[in-house]
Parts: sequence; structure tokens; C-alpha cells
Amino acid sequence: MNLSFTREEEAFRQEVRTFLDAHLTDDLRAYAKRMTSVYSTKPIGMKWQQILVKQGWACPSWPVEYGGTGWTPAQRYIFDVEMARAGAPPLSPMGIGMCGPALIGHGSKEQKDYYLPRILSGEDFWCQGYSEPHAGSDLAALTMSAVDDGDAFICNGSKIWTTHAHEANMMFCLVRTDNSGKLQQGITFVLIDMTAPGVKVDPIIMLSGEHIQNAVFFTDVRVPKANVVGKINEGWTVAKYLLEFERGGSSYGPRLLARVRAIRATAAEEGLLDAGFARKLSLAEAEIMALEAAELQQMADLAKGGTPGLKASMMKIRGTELSQHLTELAIELAGVYVAPFQPQHTSPGGPVPVPECLNLSRNVPVVGPESAVTASAKYLNDRAGSIYAGSNEIQRGILSKGQLGL
Repeated sequence: MNLSFTREEEAFRQEVRTFLDAHLTDDLRAYAKRMTSVYSTKPIGMKWQQILVKQGWACPSWPVEYGGTGWTPAQRYIFDVEMARAGAPPLSPMGIGMCGPALIGHGSKEQKDYYLPRILSGEDFWCQGYSEPHAGSDLAALTMSAVDDGDAFICNGSKIWTTHAHEANMMFCLVRTDNSGKLQQGITFVLIDMTAPGVKVDPIIMLSGEHIQNAVFFTDVRVPKANVVGKINEGWTVAKYLLEFERGGSSYGPRLLARVRAIRATAAEEGLLDAGFARKLSLAEAEIMALEAAELQQMADLAKGGTPGLKASMMKIRGTELSQHLTELAIELAGVYVAPFQPQHTSPGGPVPVPECLNLSRNVPVVGPESAVTASAKYLNDRAGSIYAGSNEIQRGILSKGQLGL
């Protein structure tokens, strides 16, 4: 694999840098610098998304006819690297990164024509209805029912760990339409209006104090059959396709490299880059670069019309575990300054409900160095990384069976 870039590709890099210098505003940079979650808030995400939509760069992986860029794998990689280098906040992955590809791969023409523009405009803000209290990593065990009622399904049940359900107006959701066969059979992929009668959202507060996750309850919610993506009872195919993009459809490498290099720079500035800590950082950087090389190979496969496939599980395992390792290194660097709880000086992925008696005002000065402000919250938030999108234990099982034949 040739890792050098052509003159045209380097010109494209400069184009991206020029764009970011001009359009990545100070408030967006400041927000991203103090993020404690893998998600930005809806206002921040939508502000940055609209800037990218105007430029035509919001969804590089989509086909050109639906708003994609037509970039080569090298250009997409360069874009990821420059976004990480500039400190741009991430977009919400639910619409552009997951629901969009599912509709492009399995949706009807009417669904594509209606929903894809609304994803880009932000008119529809999406959440994912997969996990249930008894069906998370064992997703095929889901029981949320959808009973045939002529031109619609009547849905009853619940979903859990639903990111930004309190802000979303639409959900892509897996429901049980038939109980007669294997667990993977009788599942249907539907699109649910979150404002429909019978939908109730309750908050779940994360270890880091943020309200990002939710439990969602459905009582006799009517979902038109026109909102079925793919075929009735064959939603497992759509679900697996979407999960490939959730687990491995984007690059971990560039942002992980930016993070490990930022930790190194901070340690050097604070006189804490001793031989032992420097060795830990170098080992982490080497592992991230190995993951990055695998991601480059995967991007080449995607450019030929493929899907992430089994590699998605490997990317998800390595990406989330390396991310967790970096939070551990940041904790080690911060030392005693991880103790203060000061969410008012961070950029959480959602509101942080706290008692007024704590006096968490922005007027209260930051305790400790700037580099330590997000260390503990990011560490706690990132514990979910090896669980969401299918736990890493499940991903290892998928690889052992699908790749090794065990």
C-alpha cells in the first residue's frame, strides 16, 4: 500500500485546511477542546453540520446523487486527519453516519427522496432504537412488539441507552413482528416519529453526570407501514448493515492520534514527560498508527463498493479500547486534579443536572491546569465505549466465528 500522497492530494489537503481556517469558528473549536463525550450537543453538532452541508462536505461516504462528495479514499482520509488536527467537533452519527447509509442501502426511492435531505438539513434529528433492558449485546432477543393493524403497526415495548432521544424527533428502530421463527427472523426495521402519541422518554444520567442516554417507552404507538425500511420480518439484514457502519464506517485513527499527541505536548509543557510516561505514550501511538493503517485499507475496500464487514468489529474493538487507554493516560497525567467535579468548565454531550448548592458557576475559577479539566469526566464517559454498538466481547465472538471459523 502506497502511503505517500500525490500533488493533487496535497493540494486537496491545503483546500481543506483553508476551509477549516475560515469556517471552523472559535466557539466550535473551544467547545471541541473541552468535550467529555463522543457526542456534541445538538446545537453545536447542527451548527457545524450546516456549515459542512453548505460546503457540500457533510457526508463524504454517501453517493454523490444524495449529497456525497465523490472523494477518493485518500481524500476522505485527508479530510478526517485535517478535521482532527483543527479540533473540529463531531457530527451526530445517528443521521448521517447510520440512518442515512441504511436508507441508501435498503430504503425505497420514496424514503431516500424524503428523509435524506431532511437528515442533511437537520429538520430530522435521529436516535437509534436497538437495545432493550434484556436485549443489548444479544440484540436478536428484542421483544418490542409491532402488531399488524392494516396500513400500520401498533408498537408496544421499550428501548434503553438511547442517545439523544430527548432531543430527537425521529427514531430508526427494530421491532418484533413475528415470534414464530428464529430470533433473527421476525424483526422489522421501522422509522418512528418521536412526537407520536404514546412515546415517553425518561433520562438516564451517565457516570460523568451528563444526560445523553435515555429509556424510551412505547404504548400503542402507531407506525405507518410506509415507514418500514426493507422488508417486513427481514429487518435483521438492515440492522446488521447499519451496525457495520456504526462500528467501523468511520476513522478512529486521526482523532486518536491527535489526542495522544496532545497528551504528549501537555506532559512536555508541564515538565512531566519522564522516560516512563513517554514510553507509554509511544506504545499507544504505535498501536493507533497500526489501527490507522487498517482503516486506510478498509477505506479502499469501501471505495470499491464494499461494506465494513467483519473488519467493523475489529475497528470497534481497537478504536474504543485505545480511546479508553488514552483516558487512563490523561488521568495519570492529571494526578490529583482529576478529583474536582467542575462540569461548568467542560463541554458535555448533554445537560449535567446538579444541585444548586454545589455552586457550579462558570464564575468559579478552574481548579488545576487546563489540561486536567476534562480528564475525569472523559474517563467516566468513555467506559461506555466498549459496550455500545455491541460489546467488545460480542465483537470478539463475531470475529472468532466469522473470520477464524471457531
